[in-house]
Amino acid sequence: MASFSSQNRVPKVSVFLFFSLICFLLFSSSHVVLAQSSAVFACDVVSNPSLASFGFCNTSLGVSDRVVDLVERLTLQEKILFLVNSAGSVSRLGIPKYEWWSEALHGVSYVGPGTHFSSVVPGATSFPQVILTAASFNTSLFVAIGKVVSTEARAMYNVGLAGLTFWSPNINIFRDPRWGRGQETPGEDPLLSSKYGSGYVKGLQQRDDGNTDGLKVAACCKHYTAYDLDNWKGVDRYHFNAVVTKQDLDDTFQPPFKSCVVDGNVASVMCSYNKVNGIPTCADPDLLSGVIRGQWKLNGYIVTDCDSIDVFYNSQHYTKTPEEAAAKAILAGLDLNCGSFLGQHTEAAVKAGLVNESAIDRAVSNNFATLMRLGFFDGDPSKQLYGKLGPKDVCTAENQELAREAARQGIVLLKNTAGSLPLSPTAIKNLAVIGPNANVTKTMIGNYEGTPCKYTTPLQGLAASVATTYLPGCSNVACSTAQVDDAKKIAAAADATVLVMGADQSIEAESRDRVDILLPGQQQLLITAVANASTGPVILVIMSGGGMDVSFAKTNDKITSILWVGYPGEAGGAAIADIIFGSYNPSGRLPMTWYPQSYVDKVPMTNMNMRPDPSNGYPGRTYRFYTGETVYSFGDGLSYSKFSHELTQAPGLVSVPLEENHVCYSSECKSVAAAEQTCQNLTFDVHLRIKNTGTMSGSHTVFLFSTPPSVHNSPQKHLVGFEKVFMHAQTDSHVGFKVDVCKDLSVVDELGSKKVALGEHVLHIGSLKHSLTVRI
Repeated sequence: MASFSSQNRVPKVSVFLFFSLICFLLFSSSHVVLAQSSAVFACDVVSNPSLASFGFCNTSLGVSDRVVDLVERLTLQEKILFLVNSAGSVSRLGIPKYEWWSEALHGVSYVGPGTHFSSVVPGATSFPQVILTAASFNTSLFVAIGKVVSTEARAMYNVGLAGLTFWSPNINIFRDPRWGRGQETPGEDPLLSSKYGSGYVKGLQQRDDGNTDGLKVAACCKHYTAYDLDNWKGVDRYHFNAVVTKQDLDDTFQPPFKSCVVDGNVASVMCSYNKVNGIPTCADPDLLSGVIRGQWKLNGYIVTDCDSIDVFYNSQHYTKTPEEAAAKAILAGLDLNCGSFLGQHTEAAVKAGLVNESAIDRAVSNNFATLMRLGFFDGDPSKQLYGKLGPKDVCTAENQELAREAARQGIVLLKNTAGSLPLSPTAIKNLAVIGPNANVTKTMIGNYEGTPCKYTTPLQGLAASVATTYLPGCSNVACSTAQVDDAKKIAAAADATVLVMGADQSIEAESRDRVDILLPGQQQLLITAVANASTGPVILVIMSGGGMDVSFAKTNDKITSILWVGYPGEAGGAAIADIIFGSYNPSGRLPMTWYPQSYVDKVPMTNMNMRPDPSNGYPGRTYRFYTGETVYSFGDGLSYSKFSHELTQAPGLVSVPLEENHVCYSSECKSVAAAEQTCQNLTFDVHLRIKNTGTMSGSHTVFLFSTPPSVHNSPQKHLVGFEKVFMHAQTDSHVGFKVDVCKDLSVVDELGSKKVALGEHVLHIGSLKHSLTVRI
């Protein structure tokens, strides 16, 4: 998402402040509050019985028939009103204005003009920022959060405070730790990102009445594609050309989007600002019409990131005239423009013969079909499935408890010297709580936020269990000056010390990438001084979206424990206390690699290659390809229990069936195409017995990784499946994985084709390794 500006890009924060001011002024008018007290909808046949004669208002007809009827009734000028996010009204047909732009990244958000909070609904449940929810590796949690968010969104729609179309989730791969928006994503792994995206989308979209074509709210997977640089050393997203190999595109960047459309049946995909291999994504017919609509069969609409067409005309100079830019976008397969560009230039493009009106019909038809699936054209929403939802259904006790549970499940314990955590709330008489993030509120919810129901800060969470002495230590996370002497004094007098450090939106944010991955300012100095002065356990809590080089703390014996808490949402402080005092056994695992500072010193953020290049010392990216040292690795995370793994079933040999005259029978092949015929029913089972050998009940994430044969520059290892299981102390559990050979054990070759690698594959589960041979 971005600013509505032309060549001189305005930072989006200022645009949001502008929107906030507009919203405030609107809500200051009693007229608008009254107008906003009920849902916006079309086909109000009660107030205007003549609308009942229109086919598009006839709910007994199918969506496509209704859409055809509606589009046939519109003039070209009226159609163009429905190509932009602030869609116009056609009063003669009973169609009111509709605002498409609402956000729900981790709760209903006030970002975007489609959603507001007021005295009627003052806040909504604010879940942890996505990167922390992803660290739970719990697919049922992804769906559960989506369900709560869509219920609260529908409740707000019914009182005129929200739309029905939400431009979330962000499923871009977190390729580089410096990216300011990595916090919004599910991390660096294509499989986890795919499972998160499709799960959250199902939670948002799926209705409770079994109507598979209907939508509760419409989700949107963004930003398509190879988009993960905002503003780094003078390179910004509006001018960046992502040079991506076909192999990396299909192997890393595309899988989450494919899963979102194919598995999640998402209602929308948003194209990004950047160019990919020289072509702006919002003007690329291969990426839009070819892949999203053609190969993946999107049932919905394709929308631009805000002002993307303006960007490729004014900033990237991709076309000579604005009319040409409008035509190129529509002909590429675009349906909706966040911004006003298509509203201003489409009619002239049609008149100049650059685009036919039939292409406009196709675009608005996709938009109208989405609104029809949402019930927008079905008359009074209060008579429909979700019509009784209202303010009482927002910020319920259950919803707020889920926000706390999501934070608990995601928090990652990275270091724990024997016996330091959990702390005993009865043994600790005085807890020192130090750090610029120790008593923060808004920092905990990250970006694309809404107004939360309430906040529990880390200090409040900890102080609810024991007596605390609190010192910020720095005036903010930039920590230009640290209160070292005061901090040492209170730490020396305490039974234990909790340091809550890290980042916030001033360090990593949209339009703000980092240049280093160290703790900001004098944070390291403060932490080390406090650790040296302390007599009891020292717990370092890192609040951040991206990874940090905390090698100094990892190797310092005086720092007994390290917790990464992401941006943990409205109940973050309570969840942190639950883990520190042992009422919850940590089970989060890192969804991204934590690199040393030396990595970012030598790797430019603009290099999109995932695979290492020994010829120039390029080390590659993410756990799948990176060959260098790490501070912490993808999947790292400790528990207060120990878990053992025993393999009870897995094949040693898998045979791939090929037709009799296949070339690989007569010549040696390293891989075979993952073709439909070859892949049918080519699956096997892996069964494990997991035992909780500890004294504390808790959840455990079982990862199944595979190392394929080294053909086609294949990954060192990749995630095949994951399962989160809860086990009481001293009990065991059985976990099974069904492995689809073509889907799970295939690699992508240099041309972007899926291949089943022949030879030895090694499966990894914890410290277990199992070899199996795939042959023809």
